[in-house]
Amino acid sequence: MELGLFLMPSHPPERSLYDATQWDLEMIQYADTLGYQEAWIGEHFTAPWEPIPAPDLMIAQALTSTKQIRLAPGAHLLPYHHPVELAHRVAYLDHLSQGRLMLGVGAGGLLTDSETFGVDAANGENRTMMAEALEIMLKLWNEKEPFQFEGAYWKANKIEGNPYASYHIYPYQQPHPPIGVTGLSPGSETLKTAGEKGFIPMSLGANNEYIAGHWKSVEEGAKRSGKTPSRSDWRITRDVFVADTDEEAIEGSLNSMMGRQHREYWIPLFQSLRAVSVFKHEESVDESQITPEYVAKHNWFVGSPETVANKIVNLYETVGGFGALLVTGYDYSETPDIWKKSMRLLQEEVMPRVNYKIAKVKI
Repeated sequence: MELGLFLMPSHPPERSLYDATQWDLEMIQYADTLGYQEAWIGEHFTAPWEPIPAPDLMIAQALTSTKQIRLAPGAHLLPYHHPVELAHRVAYLDHLSQGRLMLGVGAGGLLTDSETFGVDAANGENRTMMAEALEIMLKLWNEKEPFQFEGAYWKANKIEGNPYASYHIYPYQQPHPPIGVTGLSPGSETLKTAGEKGFIPMSLGANNEYIAGHWKSVEEGAKRSGKTPSRSDWRITRDVFVADTDEEAIEGSLNSMMGRQHREYWIPLFQSLRAVSVFKHEESVDESQITPEYVAKHNWFVGSPETVANKIVNLYETVGGFGALLVTGYDYSETPDIWKKSMRLLQEEVMPRVNYKIAKVKI
C-alpha cells in the first residue's frame, strides 16, 4: 500500500492566504523527505475553510523544493475553466514537473462555487460541463490532426497552423499525466466515469461500509468500455493522527485542529447539504449524534502505531483491497511538531505493520 497526502487544503478562516500556503508547502516538503508517494491539492472558490483557488500555483512552488513526490491538483473543477486554456496550463506544468504531475478533475460540489460561476449545479449542469471540458482536453492532447469542436458550453479549434504559429504544447507524459477522479456519494457518477475511462478512482468518505460501495461504481463504469479496473489504482482518503499512545493521539486530534475543523466547518457543512449520513457507522444513528467526538471514535484512524495499523487493515479488508491511503492534511502550523510526528510515525511505524498484515489477507 502506498501513502500520500490529500490537502483540501484546510485552514481556519483567520489564517492569511500566504501563511496557509507556507504551511501546505511545508507539509509537502516534509512528506517528500519521509518518502510519501504523492500529494493532492484541492481547489475551491467560496469556502473560507478551504481557501486555495489555484492548486497548480502551489504545485509550481512545491516542485522546486521537492525531489520525488508526485503532485496533483485534486481537483481542478472543470466547469469553472475554459478547457483549451486549462489543457495548456496542465501540459506546461507537466513539463515543469518532468513527469511528477498527476491531474485530478472534478465537477465541483459546493453550490456557492457553482452559483458564483453561474452554473446550474442543482440540476447537474456541472457534471455535463465537466464531461464536455474533459472531452476537449483529451482531444487536444490525443489528436494530432486539426479539428473543430462545438459543444453545448464551449467551442474549441485545433488549427492547421503554419511553421510560425500552430498548436504545439503537449504534455510531457504521453498522452497525458495520470488522471484521477474523486467520488463521495453512493452510486457516484464520477467514479463510474473513472471506471469507464480507466482513470484513478479516489474515494472521499468517513466510514468503511460507505466507502466499500464505491468500488461497485468503478466496476459499473468499467463495464461500459470493457475495461478491467485495478484495485491497486484505488486511492482512499482518511483522517489519520498517530502518536505514541491512543490517549496522546486523541489529545492531538480531537482537541486540536482536526477537532476544530470538524466542529466549526466539516460537520455543519454536511448538515447543510443533508449529507451527514456519510459520517454514520450505522444507518440507525440519529443525525443529532454526529459530533466531532462521534466521528473521532467511529471514523478517524487515531491512536498508537498499532491501533492505527489495525484500523487501516480493517478498512482494507472491508472494502476488498485498495492501493493507496491518502491522509487528509490539517493546519497545525501553530503546533507543527505533533503533526509532523504523526506523519513520521505513519510512514515509519504504521505502514510497515500495515503491509505486513495485508500481505496475509486473502481478498
